[in-house]
Amino acid sequence: MNRISGRAQILLGIVATLLLTGLSLAAVALFHGASGPGWRGFPAAGGCSIPNLPGTVVNVATMDMAGRMMGGGIMGGGMRLAADRATVAHGEVTFLVTNVGQISHEMVILPLSGTRAAGTRPIGGDGQVDEAGSLGEASATCAEGEGQGILPRTAAWVTVNLPAGRYELVCNLPGHYQAGMYTQLTVT
Repeated sequence: MNRISGRAQILLGIVATLLLTGLSLAAVALFHGASGPGWRGFPAAGGCSIPNLPGTVVNVATMDMAGRMMGGGIMGGGMRLAADRATVAHGEVTFLVTNVGQISHEMVILPLSGTRAAGTRPIGGDGQVDEAGSLGEASATCAEGEGQGILPRTAAWVTVNLPAGRYELVCNLPGHYQAGMYTQLTVT
């Protein structure tokens, strides 16, 4: 009987994870439509009326597949925050954030210093990361800027002037960062 080595099992696991992630994003785009400014296959903004957005538009989707456990805790690691690009030119950038999940989300822009990787920030006792140095936030349902969270099937946006550097886009609602809601953006 042939046995698969430990390395081969790990490699197969990584390939399967990447394939499932790609298929999930494709399914979200297929089932939720693709329209609006610069959507490139990202989900439509639900019932929100999106104005003409200035600068380079980065489309961000927030997703949760696990929902909530009894008592309000977050189940599993089935949460993601994905951007339609990993690199943008410095200057005026608008983030259009669409919540395709079943619970509220947000997006906060945090600088990444030195060699820090996305997803490695310390998490406080409140289930959140430190937002010191934040450059902006999209958390107002169907509006620009800060609010109480982006409701399911709606969108929010924020426009900022970004200098060259590395940034982390995060959902900083309690437990969401730890559940996988972050991605890196490089500004050239």
